[in-house]
Amino acid sequence: MHVTNKPFNIEKRLVYEAYKAVKSNRGAAGVDEQTIEQFEADLSGNLYKIWNRMSSGTYFPPPVRAVAIPKKSGGERILGVPTVADRVAQMVVKQVIEPILDPIFLADSYGYRPNKSALDAVGVTRVRCWKYDWVSEFDIKGLFDNIDHELLLRAVRKHITCKWALLYIERWLKAPMVKEDGTTIERSRGTPQGGVVSPILANLFMHYSFDVWMARTHPDLPWCRYADDGLVHCRTQQEAEALKAALQARLAECHLEMHPTKTKIVLCQEDAQRHAVRKMKVGPSKSPCRRRLQTAISCCGPQWPWW
Repeated sequence: MHVTNKPFNIEKRLVYEAYKAVKSNRGAAGVDEQTIEQFEADLSGNLYKIWNRMSSGTYFPPPVRAVAIPKKSGGERILGVPTVADRVAQMVVKQVIEPILDPIFLADSYGYRPNKSALDAVGVTRVRCWKYDWVSEFDIKGLFDNIDHELLLRAVRKHITCKWALLYIERWLKAPMVKEDGTTIERSRGTPQGGVVSPILANLFMHYSFDVWMARTHPDLPWCRYADDGLVHCRTQQEAEALKAALQARLAECHLEMHPTKTKIVLCQEDAQRHAVRKMKVGPSKSPCRRRLQTAISCCGPQWPWW
């Protein structure tokens, strides 16, 4: 490892590897309107600036560009698009923290993780629907927009000791957002959906808000989560309703809220249905829950919530 007189010893190799990852992911320009091709026109100089500023502790992220994406259900989802250079800087930090954080995540967390996909989540859920008749299905309303910074940083500091990674994570959380009309929005909560480091931070937040809480308070109920969407398998409708109420209270403690229309109790199958399906050998029943799971592949794809 090459040692410099900088406050933080960041290898130049990390910055170059981060650039290659950002290039492979493509993505739009940020507030500076610089494309990846324009960034590459002076690749060596641009990468050196990122390395030099990050190593010196003087890297301050620019605002993210707000991009409105229409939702299928109506309304808009606001993505926060960082500049190309900032995506490289975020990727440097992601490369450092992901090998530390991902191993602590539980097996039934599937979103934005290496070697896990929405298809894996669909598969395990379909198997469990044969064993549990009821599902408490939930969606977090605006997860990326409402993550509590204090709670998130408490979780980050519990696992990450790298000082410069902590420094820049805090700065990214506070970076403002610029709307299409030029209006600047200061941010006191949330992490931009569209940022390179945002998915793993959101996963860490949900790890403690939901995953660990479920393992501690309801160890007998299997669950599955993909980012801000999840479900819990239950044995009876009463159990599903009780779980929904308990989860609502838990999320409120973490300053989160269930989506009022996307959160529901679903009957997967009845014993008679299960018996008939097996007898006819026509495959899984076409219950509302299973239809959503079966159509998830074509509707959402592996990078989006899967029900």
